[in-house]
Amino acid sequence: MKVKCSWCEREGRPADLGEREPFDDPAVTHGICRRHALEFLRTLPSRSFPGVQLLLVVNPKESALFEFLQRRFAGVRGVKVIVDRRRGERRRAQQSAPSGRRRAERRVRLGEVYALGYTVIRFGGVAR
Repeated sequence: MKVKCSWCEREGRPADLGEREPFDDPAVTHGICRRHALEFLRTLPSRSFPGVQLLLVVNPKESALFEFLQRRFAGVRGVKVIVDRRRGERRRAQQSAPSGRRRAERRVRLGEVYALGYTVIRFGGVAR
C-alpha cells in the first residue's frame, strides 16, 4: 500500500511517504509527513504551560540573562521565562539502558536555540 501525505498533496508538493503493509496492495492511503506533523503540533497549546504562547528556556549558566529576560517580560501575557533544569548529558543515560537501545526524544517541541544562551519554544499558533 502506498502512503502519501495528504497535506503535501493538497499543497501540490511531492507527497510520497513510502509503502506499508500489505505490500501487494497497490491502493493509496494517506498519512502526514514529519514536517506537517511538527507544524500542526506547534499550533496546539502547551499542556505543561497553560496560557503560554512563548516559552524562553535559559541555560542555567546564564543567570544574569535569566534575570534580565524575567524582568523584561514581567507582565507580558503569554510569555514565560524559565531555567533549563535538565542535568548532564542525556545520551550517556540513554546508552546505558539495559536493552542497549536509545530512547526517542520525548519533547514534542524542540524550539529555536540561540547562541546567547536561551531557547525559544512557541505554542498555540503564534505568528512567526
